[in-house]
Amino acid sequence: MIYVDESDPVGEIEASFPYKEVTIRHGEDPRAYYDISAEELGRGTYGTVYLCKDKSTSLQLAAKFVSCPHKSDRVNMEREIDIMSGLHHHLIIQLYDAFDDGKVITCILELIQGGELFERVIEEDYVLTEKACTVFMRQICEAVEFIHSRHILHLDLKPENVLCLTKTGNRIKIIDFGMARRYDPNKKLQILFGTPEFVAPEIVNFDTIGYYTDMWSIGVICYVLLSGLSPFMGDTDMDTMANVTVGKFSFKDDAFNDVSENAKNFIRSLLVKDGVQRMSASDALQHPWLIHSALNTELSVTKTKLKRYVIKKRWVKAVNTIIALKRMGAKLDLTLV
Repeated sequence: MIYVDESDPVGEIEASFPYKEVTIRHGEDPRAYYDISAEELGRGTYGTVYLCKDKSTSLQLAAKFVSCPHKSDRVNMEREIDIMSGLHHHLIIQLYDAFDDGKVITCILELIQGGELFERVIEEDYVLTEKACTVFMRQICEAVEFIHSRHILHLDLKPENVLCLTKTGNRIKIIDFGMARRYDPNKKLQILFGTPEFVAPEIVNFDTIGYYTDMWSIGVICYVLLSGLSPFMGDTDMDTMANVTVGKFSFKDDAFNDVSENAKNFIRSLLVKDGVQRMSASDALQHPWLIHSALNTELSVTKTKLKRYVIKKRWVKAVNTIIALKRMGAKLDLTLV
């Protein structure tokens, strides 16, 4: 059985390479500097990630290849690289290098091998307790506090974007800044994108967003982690977004029977319809639930439901990947005609 190791406090760990400012190398081939493995680490809507190695240092890294057929694709990738280049923190994935050959932008990234947080905690030998949840949520809030201190909004906080640093430790990393934006509190910012299950009401309503927008997403992540249930999930994306705009949720399910009032108050303080009234990341780090020792009771009901949640997510992801590949194939056929 794996429990949270209280004798190994979560603290700063040296990155596998020194923090560095990264500028895009135009017209250069990453294969001149890196051995790109055929081993695929992950595949998403926007790109494919492979294991790679720095030829000069033998450092193991990850290479993300993103096709940029349109100017907007390139602009988005350039923004992501610019943002990541300045986010030097031990709880945030680090950018190592970047290339643009005119068609594909390649990001060389820190290699994180522990897998997604939720995948980790549903493993058979992992004992999920409320105390373990506070360890993970504290790190998420600390990472987001840093991101916000750099005037950045992540805007895509969800379980898939919280990775475990290793397969045995309790340290996490926030990843994927593809939707992130620089933020000036004196300027009105509105967006209409994100994952429906985790987006805040102000996004669905196309209202002004702010630092508080990320905090709603943290509240949803915490709710799911503690219960295995999604507070606003509907049968369709439209249903889900309608539920988000109403903003009503409850703790009536039996999964919350062993969850403390402090934990529920933490969630209530984040899932507030009026964004201005939500806890900030700094406030969250001072909440009693994250400061005082939480219950170490095993959340067995939660883990059972969390397994179902993760399995359903895997299925949806697999279907979406097949659809994306078919679309790519169709585009390729049209190109060849």
